[in-house]
Amino acid sequence: MTRRATIRTTHDDPALIARAIAPDNTAEMETTVDDGEGSDPSSDDAVVTRIERETTSGLQSTVDDYVVNLAVAIEVAQHAHPTDTGTVSDTPDNTKL
Repeated sequence: MTRRATIRTTHDDPALIARAIAPDNTAEMETTVDDGEGSDPSSDDAVVTRIERETTSGLQSTVDDYVVNLAVAIEVAQHAHPTDTGTVSDTPDNTKL
């Protein structure tokens, strides 16, 4: 018998979070983005990860690892969108670094 878990988390930029955690996925995992265009309005801006494992302990271990990876991805994503520092960050022609 296969054990399954679906983890749905909402984010301001779910595509960014999904891209950040996807490299850590194993063959038993699939991560997608639910943009809320379906019939369930509560699913707006969600990252959905489905996990299937043959054993309960394997499922628990994979879910635990996923939650840690998700927390790291959220922390890193907070730094992915730089803040405008005004003219201090502008270059003379604003096209070169």
